[in-house]
Amino acid sequence: MSWKKRWNRGMTQGAVVCTVLMLMTGCGSEAGSRQNPDKEAPVQTVESGAQEDNGTQQEESAKFPAFTATDLEGNTVTESIFGEKDLTVLNIWGTFCNPCVGEMPELGEWAKEMPDNVQIVGLIIDINGEEDTEHRELAVDITSNAGAEFTQIIVNQDFAPILKDVLGVPTTMFIDKEGNIVGDPILGADVDGYKKFVEDYLGGE
Repeated sequence: MSWKKRWNRGMTQGAVVCTVLMLMTGCGSEAGSRQNPDKEAPVQTVESGAQEDNGTQQEESAKFPAFTATDLEGNTVTESIFGEKDLTVLNIWGTFCNPCVGEMPELGEWAKEMPDNVQIVGLIIDINGEEDTEHRELAVDITSNAGAEFTQIIVNQDFAPILKDVLGVPTTMFIDKEGNIVGDPILGADVDGYKKFVEDYLGGE
């Protein structure tokens, strides 16, 4: 049984619908960013009562779960990657998502300009194991063409505790060197919003 099937079995009906729609229909263009309601930021979202208690869910997932995964280059990556920098920008995306692909060149440029104590890491949600060469090759093409040379992790079941609360992609989280999720995730393509969070976070240390 694939990790996606095992993950979906334990999720609520609303979360299952969210996951299926994210992976099957791609990103729409009508919804906005939760963090920036006045700014258009295309993203696939789903209305579901099971997702309304965001405060409780965020509190429960304050610590990023331990994981062992591989990146697009075949390297093993664990949660220890967060300890390499004071702050990690985790960009959760899919190859099917036009807004995700659209912001990738800007993320690639930003990664080269970041302070030494900050890094960006991608988490690709729609590569289903080592046999899924189609989506892996597509992800390689997307990141290469965008000049996004930062680490791109391939999702597996270890990320289910985090992904069950992701309403759409791109979603961007911020994780400190202790592995704690800090601030609120940003839903939607909003590089300016990511940059502002990093600036504010570093300014408040």
